[in-house]
Amino acid sequence: MRSFYHFAMPYRGIQQKDDERRQLAEAMFHDHDFPKQSVDYDEISQHFEMNSPFPGAVQVFDRLWQEYEEHGS
Repeated sequence: MRSFYHFAMPYRGIQQKDDERRQLAEAMFHDHDFPKQSVDYDEISQHFEMNSPFPGAVQVFDRLWQEYEEHGS
């Protein structure tokens, strides 16, 4: 099973600067404490709740997690 971090990294290449998925992937990439190997929703969600990189990041994470469950895990 691939980690959520690895699922999200392709979004870093999205060209639209205002794309929230790209913004979240960039924040994850630069966050040295992000649980990069995790496949656990609660662990990652708690990390974003404690270390939100931008307003609305938790909501973006929830939407991206749904994509992860449907296509990426």
